[in-house]
Amino acid sequence: MRAPFVSAAVLVCLLCSATSWAQKTAAQGIAEYRAMLADGNPADLFEAKGEGLWKQPRGPKNASLAQCDLGKGPGVVKGAFVELPRYFADTRKVQDLESRLLSCMETLQGFNAADVARTPFGSGEQKQVTALAAFISAESRGMKFNLPNSSVEEKTLYEVGKRIFFMRAGTHDFSCASCHGEDDKRIRLQDLPNLTRSPGAGAGFGAWPAYRVSNGQMWGMQLRLNDCYRQQRFPYPLFGSDATIALGMYLGVNAKGGESIAPAIKR
Repeated sequence: MRAPFVSAAVLVCLLCSATSWAQKTAAQGIAEYRAMLADGNPADLFEAKGEGLWKQPRGPKNASLAQCDLGKGPGVVKGAFVELPRYFADTRKVQDLESRLLSCMETLQGFNAADVARTPFGSGEQKQVTALAAFISAESRGMKFNLPNSSVEEKTLYEVGKRIFFMRAGTHDFSCASCHGEDDKRIRLQDLPNLTRSPGAGAGFGAWPAYRVSNGQMWGMQLRLNDCYRQQRFPYPLFGSDATIALGMYLGVNAKGGESIAPAIKR
């Protein structure tokens, strides 16, 4: 009577091993898929477009963005991305890359920032903001995230972002933490990074802007966060909202020490 029991036990072990192997292979397969696509990442085209837009005189004032201060001084783009969001004294706000670009487009070029923010994602001047974000993020590729978190405004927004991250609500009682609050979680074949700490926060936050192969679009962090809200069955918080910037502050501070790979490529 002992032999069947042993055989069943062996079978269970084999099944467990096969399941583990299959999961590992799926994760490796996705990594290899991304590596192959990275050689011809279409984000490179948006990056080149963004560099041209940065230097090109545009808008009602026919001016370039060469004097835009992203936190490192007027016109300095290298290293700026890995220190955003941050507090800006001129606007008296904590701003992420995209909302800061809107401020510069308004003050330097004469665009109406509120009108651009209301434009649907992927159209009008929002397309240009995404291209600019691709260029600026590329200038910090390989650098380590090190967001300033010393001012009252920055510390406050970090705490707000943390509360939003763990807040459960909506028709499905989801929060950001439902998918990104623990290690070793996945949806279908997709690994879900733990965004509460590094290296997960660096891998998640540090990849956007990114080109999405599945829909052939370039997405900035603002659209990525809005789509997360959509998947939670929340209303869109809209472009440059306090909620999205607070979340960006929380994720960015958590990403400290992680390496930026933006603009990346996603499935």
